[in-house]
Amino acid sequence: MAINKFNIMSKVIKVLGTGCPKCKTMVSVVQDVISQHNIDASIEKVEDIMEIMKFNVMTTPALVIDDVITIKGRVPSKDEVLTLLN
Repeated sequence: MAINKFNIMSKVIKVLGTGCPKCKTMVSVVQDVISQHNIDASIEKVEDIMEIMKFNVMTTPALVIDDVITIKGRVPSKDEVLTLLN
């Protein structure tokens, strides 16, 4: 059975944060969810403060999925990340 690659869009996930412990934890949580559930997604860590400010985010970490800010200022649970990605 052939899969039409145009119907399945890879998620683009950005974790905004300067590298603090909470930011690193968020990256880890998101990576775990993606690998455990075979989700087609790319993760980009955005640590440059000027890039973060383009999203108008003042509290980190922040989770951006397909250019939509979904979480700011806290680390989400794995279940919450899974819900956001589905």
